[in-house]
Amino acid sequence: MKKRLSRTLALSALLGSLVLFGAGCGKKTVIPPDGSTGSEMPGGKDISYPQAEGGYSEEGLPKEGRLDDAAGAGLMSAADQQSDEYKRIHGRSSENLYPIYFDFDQAGVSPGMTEVLIRNAEYLQTTPGTMVTIEGNSDERGTNEYNLALGERRAINSRQYLISLGIAGDRMRTLSYGEERPLFLGQDEDAYSMNRRVDFVVQ
Repeated sequence: MKKRLSRTLALSALLGSLVLFGAGCGKKTVIPPDGSTGSEMPGGKDISYPQAEGGYSEEGLPKEGRLDDAAGAGLMSAADQQSDEYKRIHGRSSENLYPIYFDFDQAGVSPGMTEVLIRNAEYLQTTPGTMVTIEGNSDERGTNEYNLALGERRAINSRQYLISLGIAGDRMRTLSYGEERPLFLGQDEDAYSMNRRVDFVVQ
């Protein structure tokens, strides 16, 4: 009887710990940037973003290309070892390709970023055999799941834009890292704006 009682107490203590642990792992609150009008880009450029086309959602996001499928997730790239100035210009993109940036909680390609995509398309047209992974990133605000979906929408919209510029869709794949691989580790709007990014990585 005593053994049974002690086992019941141990089980109750274990369940209580799990409940407390689960409570600490709840969803994060999305906090918009202080004083932001929703149109501020890195460098202080004001841009109005179109909403992402299509109805992507966490539930509708294809499993392929998500962070949990990425074998190299969390690994440092050569770009991580560079100066902040280099990272601001190149992100984690491959040589001759440049990242594009997004406003808070937005996935549409802004008019201010189309020149960068045109430049990337021109380079890809000169290297017809090149395969590219388009990597979507977000800042850390919001849940992991939401940010993975947001990073994927950013990557998909960037890929669609390159297709509209004549780059074959089968040369590009999308991958979302969400908030999991911040390039800038600060917790301020400057760091956040640099982490809301799509990189173009040659395979």
